[in-house]
Amino acid sequence: MASVGPGAVEVASGEEVQRRPAGAPKSGYHADMHQDSGAGSVACTLVLTFISYILVALFFPLSLAFTIKIVTEYQRVVILRLGRVIGGRAKGPGLFFILPCLDELKQVDLRTVVYDVPPQEILTKDSVTVTVDAVLYFRIFQPILSVTNVTDAGHSTWLLAQTTLRNVLGTKSLQELLSQREQISQEMQNILDEATDPWGVRVERVEVKDVRLPKQLQRAMAAEAEAAREARAKVIAAEGEQNASRGLKEAANIMNRSKGAMQLRYLQTLTSVAGEKNHTIMFPLPLDLVNRVLDSLGGGGARQ
Repeated sequence: MASVGPGAVEVASGEEVQRRPAGAPKSGYHADMHQDSGAGSVACTLVLTFISYILVALFFPLSLAFTIKIVTEYQRVVILRLGRVIGGRAKGPGLFFILPCLDELKQVDLRTVVYDVPPQEILTKDSVTVTVDAVLYFRIFQPILSVTNVTDAGHSTWLLAQTTLRNVLGTKSLQELLSQREQISQEMQNILDEATDPWGVRVERVEVKDVRLPKQLQRAMAAEAEAAREARAKVIAAEGEQNASRGLKEAANIMNRSKGAMQLRYLQTLTSVAGEKNHTIMFPLPLDLVNRVLDSLGGGGARQ
């Protein structure tokens, strides 16, 4: 601010230098400036719009090729007339009218867009490096916000998905990453949906596609799983032998109470072995039975 004369003060506003009367309130003076600027802008807009209508009428019907636009069912168009959104909402679907040289069209696709999140190297909570990729489904539900609040809504959402994937998985352990994919996907979807809501973007789904582990870690996990399986197999075999020994002990006690039980067991074994068509069969005989047979044969010979 610099004094220009006894009755005015120079005021710098942007690139223009204006003067206000000395002693005039500064805030009120700026309000008057904005009102004058707004009135001038409205007047300029009206003049340019009137000239455009005249040009359209002069070159009719050739001007229809530049003033009539068609939008499909899955698209919307945001019209900027002299830099301002007209109508307060997006146009479409169907046929609408524009003014050439004054209106700028921003076409927005409302269909669901699918983006592949590139593989990200992530250090998990338990210090394991893994490579994870995902797929992202989103769509634009507010065309005006997607045009006025962000430069490229699709690309911005894609980049945000990459950083969110790294941030969320960095707080998870490897076991949680492998076993809780649905919970992780839901958490990522909530974070992305909240962050992209001011852009007019709605994240519909996030899916973790693949988790790639290092080769050395895969071999270590395979060896650990194999060792665990072998340990379980040995425990099961030991429990089976223990149960079998208990059964044999009970069977021996029962056979010891009866003198003919062992002979019946011998005959049962002989029957099962003979059924397999073996050429040689070993059949054990008690010594007392053999002695009785020999004694009977010897006595009969003496008598003869």
